[in-house]
Amino acid sequence: MPLSKPAPRKPIHERQIKLCAFEREDGLFDIEAHLVDTKPFTIQRRLENESSPAGTHLHDLSIRFTVNSDFIIQSIEASSDRTPYPICAQAQTTLSVLIGDSVGKGWTKLVKDKLRGTASCTHLVELLIPMATVTFQAIKGLNFRAPVIHKTTHDFGLINSCFAYADHREVVMKLWPNQYISNK
Repeated sequence: MPLSKPAPRKPIHERQIKLCAFEREDGLFDIEAHLVDTKPFTIQRRLENESSPAGTHLHDLSIRFTVNSDFIIQSIEASSDRTPYPICAQAQTTLSVLIGDSVGKGWTKLVKDKLRGTASCTHLVELLIPMATVTFQAIKGLNFRAPVIHKTTHDFGLINSCFAYADHREVVMKLWPNQYISNK
């Protein structure tokens, strides 16, 4: 069901985020994120003499990290094709502190601890957070390529991780009956 009809309004900002995952021929996985911010009106950048026309990118940022099947970051790179200030592009290299870290439980805290505030670019940090979910969706999702999905007794940490996977809901009852709790 779509959202309800909004009150009369006009656009003032648009952010597009695209996340993709790729299985590489060498057995590793690339996870990519791309963020673009635009304004629907002419803007004056603070350190530039000329204004930018409506639709000009305020931010155009990309990240790619490569993980192995154990979700350990093997490499990471960022690209800052458009930023508010030229110095912002220097934050691209700050992400290398994540090489060797595991994309998993505690990812958000890890990213924020290592890259908070002036340690990196706020927008790059914001992109890193949903990249973890895409990593799991992609790599764990490879199990769905098989023609038959077999029920397993293992939950891979999914039980009680979201609304659908609550231990008292139908999804758990059907997929992991040994972990289903009926009296909640």
